[in-house]
Amino acid sequence: MRTDERTYGESALLTPANLMTAFRLLVSPLFIYMIVVDRISWWTSLVGFVAAASDYFDGIVARRHGTTTSGAFLDPLADKVIVLGGLYALIISQPHGLKSFIVPAVIITLREIWMSVYRSKAAKKGVSIPASRIAKWKTFVQDWAIAFCVLPLTAHHQWIGVTTIWVAAVMTIYTGWRYYVDGKKVLASAS
Repeated sequence: MRTDERTYGESALLTPANLMTAFRLLVSPLFIYMIVVDRISWWTSLVGFVAAASDYFDGIVARRHGTTTSGAFLDPLADKVIVLGGLYALIISQPHGLKSFIVPAVIITLREIWMSVYRSKAAKKGVSIPASRIAKWKTFVQDWAIAFCVLPLTAHHQWIGVTTIWVAAVMTIYTGWRYYVDGKKVLASAS
């Protein structure tokens, strides 16, 4: 099937991609709980991997069947729940050991709040600001920062997770700036 053909209408809610995103939203609380209770564990790593893999595959499925407005809302929401929930669970699980995560977590949180407000205002004007390729990489790096802190092979080397989360924070700032610049262009051309 060609990627320019739509299997589902743009307003469809029950699509395979949205079901995968819903799965990610449902597994998020379990993942967050597992980080708080048993941070360094293969089981925690497996649940996190399944959640991250579902993000990857729902993108493929969405592109194959056609993206939807509900998917454009739900997919970033699921990303935010996993990433922010995971970051704050890490801080709670090791308040002294991972306090270097607090500043990047706040940076990422503020950017996500700002982006949600910005996208919402643009949507009220009928403008959709799509995710860029680097924004997808930013989420990938954020996921790996969390993974490095729960994987038994890397969790005892905190510098790996800390370095990765700071790289993710820099990418977060950059992608927020890109959204703003690109959004201004889209809004100007829509006026």
